[in-house]
Amino acid sequence: MYGRGSQMGFGPPVTPDIIKNLIIANGVVFIGQNLSHAVTELGVVSPASVWFNFELWRPFTYMWLHSSGPWHILFNMFSLWMFGSQVALHWGEKRFLRYYLACGVGAGVLIATIPLIPWLMGLQPPGPEFGYRTLGASGAVMGCLLAYSFTWPTRTIQLLFPPIPIKAIWLIPFLFFMEFSSGQQGVSHVGHLGGVVVGWVYLAREGRTPGVPTIDSMKVKWRRYQMRQKLRSVHEEEQRDRKRKDDDKTFH
Repeated sequence: MYGRGSQMGFGPPVTPDIIKNLIIANGVVFIGQNLSHAVTELGVVSPASVWFNFELWRPFTYMWLHSSGPWHILFNMFSLWMFGSQVALHWGEKRFLRYYLACGVGAGVLIATIPLIPWLMGLQPPGPEFGYRTLGASGAVMGCLLAYSFTWPTRTIQLLFPPIPIKAIWLIPFLFFMEFSSGQQGVSHVGHLGGVVVGWVYLAREGRTPGVPTIDSMKVKWRRYQMRQKLRSVHEEEQRDRKRKDDDKTFH
C-alpha cells in the first residue's frame, strides 16, 4: 500500500497496457520453462556463457525467465504492477519500456562482467562463479522501484513484511538492508544492485526526473557540508576564545 495525497491506496488506479503486456510475456515464458527445460537453458546468463561462448543474447533473455517455483515470478510481477504502473502512467509507456529494458539488460551485462574483473586484473584465477547462472526480472524491477522512489520521494509506503510505513525514498535502502541481513542464498546481489545503478545513471543522464541525485548535485551538497563544518569549527573556536577571556577576567 502507498499514500496518494492524504489517502492510502492499494495498487495503481489503472494498470497500463505496457505493464499488462510485460506481465503476460513473463507468464508465457514461465509456462514455457515448465514445459521444456531447454527454454531456461537457452536464456539464463552467466559470465562464461556471455564472454567465453559469446552468447550475447543472454543479458536480454535472462530477464524474462524465473525459477520453477511460483514465488519468484509472483513477487517480481506484483512489484512491477504495484510500482511500475504508477511510473508508466506518469512517464508514458514508451519511455517506461525503454527504461525497463535498459535496467534489465544493464543488470545482465553487469552480472556477466563483474565476476571477471578480479581475474582480468590478475588478482585470482578463474573460479566457479564464472559458471553461476542468473535469471529473473529483478534487475529491471529494482530499476522501477528506484524510479518510483525518485519520482515520489515523500510518499508513504505501508510495507506488509514488516508492517511498517516508510517514505518511498527509503524503499531501496530498506530492501537492500533486508536482503543483505537475511543471508538468503541464491540471490543475485549484483543483479539487484546492477538494476539500481543502471537506473540511477539512466535517469541522471536523461535529466527528466527532478529528484534524481547527480554527481554535480552531490558535489554541491558535499561542498555545502564542508562549508557548514568549517563555519561550525570557526564558531566553536570563537566560543572557546571567549570562554578563555572570561576565565582570565575572573581569575584576575
